[in-house]
Amino acid sequence: MEINLYEQFFAMFEPNKRLYWLYLVSSLIIAGVYLYINKKQRRINLSSKLWLHPSSLLDYKYFIISFFVKTILIIPFIFGATEVSMFVYEYLLDSYGFIKITSFSYGTIIILYTLSLFLVSDFTRYWLHRFLHTIPFLWEFHKVHHSPKVLNPLSFYRVHPVENILFASRYAFSIGSVTGVFFYFFGAYISVVEVLGANVFLFVFSLLGSNLRHSHIKLSYPKVVENFFISPYQHQIHHSKKHTHKNYGGYLAIWDKLFGSLEYSKNISKVKFGLGNKEFDTVSKLLFQPFINIGKKYEK
Repeated sequence: MEINLYEQFFAMFEPNKRLYWLYLVSSLIIAGVYLYINKKQRRINLSSKLWLHPSSLLDYKYFIISFFVKTILIIPFIFGATEVSMFVYEYLLDSYGFIKITSFSYGTIIILYTLSLFLVSDFTRYWLHRFLHTIPFLWEFHKVHHSPKVLNPLSFYRVHPVENILFASRYAFSIGSVTGVFFYFFGAYISVVEVLGANVFLFVFSLLGSNLRHSHIKLSYPKVVENFFISPYQHQIHHSKKHTHKNYGGYLAIWDKLFGSLEYSKNISKVKFGLGNKEFDTVSKLLFQPFINIGKKYEK
């Protein structure tokens, strides 16, 4: 597979990516309003000690290096949603024969397909994230993401390549399965309700400050809202040392609510990030320390 690094890099700034310029601008606007109202929070959020903290500098370096690792070593070997969707479609066709539902309007099918993609993707994201915490083998890799001592938007990308593979596979499986089922029942004429090329639900949630999740902007929602949607501060709570077993949800809080892992912003006043050691304080350690830790466990 031929890879154009230039195209791959700038693809990260497309509307379906976290660093799309509009999402960054909207997060800056929300952060500005928040800091205007909460003057006490200005000192830490506008301080060079935050943005030039060794942990932040490591995030910047790892963001660049991990991009090339993913582009060269991971992306060419990951199966896609298209392959999964065709497998699901052919399995259903072979098992149950030809079935096509014609009682739904085209508009209804589009809305159902868009909503199904979002819900299934968010549900599988929740459980993979939870497994990364609860399965010791996987936690060794996920610890990389929980190692920043301070948070900034690029902390989102401090993820081990093994975890990248798992999430990419999860995405292909969930999106491909939903697409295969809809293709089987409704035919090939299915599409997604989009805004600028992104799923409308993802676009709205990203526009409402998704980049603030990895920040020190303690933006919370009213409790009734946090029953349904994960606020930026709820995700910051998840990154705190004492509450990593809470708020696994990506966009929706309903999975945490259903499975007993929801924590409300109002219940936690202070958070402290990081793992409390120097286990992941260099790029090489971020990449290789999980394997070393697993090797030591097997030696015992």
